[in-house]
Amino acid sequence: MTFATAEFASVRTLFDSMLDADPTYSAQLAVYHDGVKVVDLVGGPDSSADSLTGVFSCSKGVAALAFSLLVQDGLMDVDAPVASYWPEFARHGKGGVLVRELLSHQAGLVGVQGGFAMEDYNDLPAVADRLACMAPLWRPGSGTFGYHALTMGVFLEELCRRATGERLQDVYNRRIREPYAADMFLGLPESEEPRFRPVRYADEPAGFLDPHSIAGMSGNVQAGNLLALPNLRSVRAAGSCSGAGVGSADGLARVYAGAITSVDGRPAYLSPETIGVMAQEQVWGLDRVFCDTGAFAVTFMKPHPRMDFGSASAFGHDGANAALGFADPLYGVGFGYVPAWNEEGGTAGRAMQLSAAVRRAVLALR
Repeated sequence: MTFATAEFASVRTLFDSMLDADPTYSAQLAVYHDGVKVVDLVGGPDSSADSLTGVFSCSKGVAALAFSLLVQDGLMDVDAPVASYWPEFARHGKGGVLVRELLSHQAGLVGVQGGFAMEDYNDLPAVADRLACMAPLWRPGSGTFGYHALTMGVFLEELCRRATGERLQDVYNRRIREPYAADMFLGLPESEEPRFRPVRYADEPAGFLDPHSIAGMSGNVQAGNLLALPNLRSVRAAGSCSGAGVGSADGLARVYAGAITSVDGRPAYLSPETIGVMAQEQVWGLDRVFCDTGAFAVTFMKPHPRMDFGSASAFGHDGANAALGFADPLYGVGFGYVPAWNEEGGTAGRAMQLSAAVRRAVLALR
């Protein structure tokens, strides 16, 4: 049963207008406010209340929530050199790269020449070894940043493995997903497969993108259409933190809500001090890969004029299909949006409109 509380009725009105305007539009939307679910909407022919689908790079934000626990526990220092945890990383002048620099897209390790095969992402230690041997594509510390689309998850996972001996996916499952009963998976169990719906996208020819360019390497274009990634059972089962996550809008909203507020009697799992470290903006300006504006904290995306999803305190991540999950401590909001179809224009479209409607509703309560 879908619903929106009376205070958030305007959000439902907007969502319904989007459904009315496009009969093919299908999506889920969930919002928690001060730890209470206030919006749980689903509509369209290709989404259902219990369906799960790929959320692409929203996976990075979810993985960063689990990584934040390592920082909170004192197992990871974002101001330490990466090589202090991962000695092989120091090759080719990378010995001074700090964890916070690596995890805010500043290291120039967006991919490797020739690309990775899809199955390589299920053997992450081998991928990490290849990246450790690579010379940066730009000088780390120069102020340049560019989106590490498929390697960011590798870095998160390898640093966790080096610091704890454990997979980051297992940390996430044990400390976030299971305690908070969240339908957001980094590694989809076989038992959940009946709920999975393939990501839908128009199979249209794209313009040429040089696979040896920085943008081509970041997108690993030689491996094929990245929008097919979560549709491969082997990929979604392995649950790469870069982009193989599978979930629902409620699952996304719930893990972010639990980071900042009590949910169902469980206290927030991140302290304000940890959020201050992980959610502080590290870079803002022209993204070297996209040639467009971007802003990042430690892995998390930050709001900015092109992606105005929350207050200056908000932190989260979008996905290639326009999915979006974030927490906004200032508004007390955990937000999840998952469309069934890859949306033209990405998260700059419907997700931004819906997040703005949520903020207007919260402000009306104050």
